[in-house]
Amino acid sequence: MICRESAAANKQPERQEGMEHLTKASFQEKIFDYEKNKEWNFAGELPCIVDFYADWCGPCKMISPVLEEISKEYAGRLNVYKVDTDQEQELASVFGIRSIPSILFVPKSGKPQLATGAMPKAAFVEAIGRVLEVN
Repeated sequence: MICRESAAANKQPERQEGMEHLTKASFQEKIFDYEKNKEWNFAGELPCIVDFYADWCGPCKMISPVLEEISKEYAGRLNVYKVDTDQEQELASVFGIRSIPSILFVPKSGKPQLATGAMPKAAFVEAIGRVLEVN
């Protein structure tokens, strides 16, 4: 009972090393303020990966350790963010997220690209080089 109470009291999403969980407000600040801008305008300093996931999603759980590795290996060159689609339904709707995991690759300039489904690490590394232009 003590564990359940303390978990309920701490409603903040878990922070995984190197990855930040985004809310609507932090997404608008760090990625794109879709309420103020109609045209894509990336607000970040570094290219990023945004993982749209849910805690109950098996494939999402499978790629989470891969994203943790990537966040460490590419530290200082790109950011890795997570958006809980159950908590942030408006964000999921804005990007037309219909299945999870959905991964948004956001370069410093140019349009973001969305990939759907669990991917192996090699596919992430290839997209990081090709889409984000980070080696």
